[in-house]
Amino acid sequence: MDIVRAETAGFCMGVDLALKRLDALVENEAHGPVLTFGPIIHNPQVLEDYARQGVRVAKSPDEIPAGSQVVIRAHGIPRDTERNLEGRGAEIIDATCPRVKKAQILIGRMAREGRIVLLYGESEHPEVKGLVSYASAGAFVFDSPEELLDFPFESGEKYCLAAQTTQDKTVFKEMIRALQERPGIDVAVLETICDATRERQKEAIAIARAVDFMVVVGGMDSGNTRRLAKVVADEGTPCVHVEIAAELPLDRLRGLSRVGLTAGASTPKKLIDEVQAVLEKL
Repeated sequence: MDIVRAETAGFCMGVDLALKRLDALVENEAHGPVLTFGPIIHNPQVLEDYARQGVRVAKSPDEIPAGSQVVIRAHGIPRDTERNLEGRGAEIIDATCPRVKKAQILIGRMAREGRIVLLYGESEHPEVKGLVSYASAGAFVFDSPEELLDFPFESGEKYCLAAQTTQDKTVFKEMIRALQERPGIDVAVLETICDATRERQKEAIAIARAVDFMVVVGGMDSGNTRRLAKVVADEGTPCVHVEIAAELPLDRLRGLSRVGLTAGASTPKKLIDEVQAVLEKL
């Protein structure tokens, strides 16, 4: 079996920075308990490893004890939640991905101009909840082009089109073109999709076109990993999304000539290596 492994598989810059900040706190035990506000990233194996090292996950500001150190997750948090954290008597370490932070700032700027934000993303995703909190003039969250085109645009209103940083850029460009073809709509466009996401999806598509089967490794709660599996499936290539090597469907993989391997932005190299090792034994 020939295994084609994506060069972009594994941690992105934002995840790597967030984990390095958390690792530095874990190594220095002299400054009180260490917590993360929400899961630091969407990978259960990574979270389990930190839990074994004593890192707790807080779901609300009320769970933050005074004197503790709190790391804001890579996805960011809503503005009002951040304000509540500041009043808890804890040291706050902001590990929000720089790309997500930039999107927050840009959306806030558009809101101050009175623009309603049209946000392409998953409404329940923590990053999206954080982005929406900066849309003080109002926001509409949607996850398909059809929902956007059905939106009741009003004459005289100003809008801003943006996206969750890990969304599909090709679909986003289609939305831009569709809005440009509708006269009388004042829409500013923010390019908030991360370049790393685009390159990861682009490489996954290229590999999918050259193999018999694709394996995508990453947390089931990871939006960018799920979208990797989707763009591969859209190419018509059989694909499986697994978190760990033990979940590989070995019966489907035996006898294949070429198998592609990629992984989401929150997937550690160790897990990708373990999957590759199993594939190499087939």
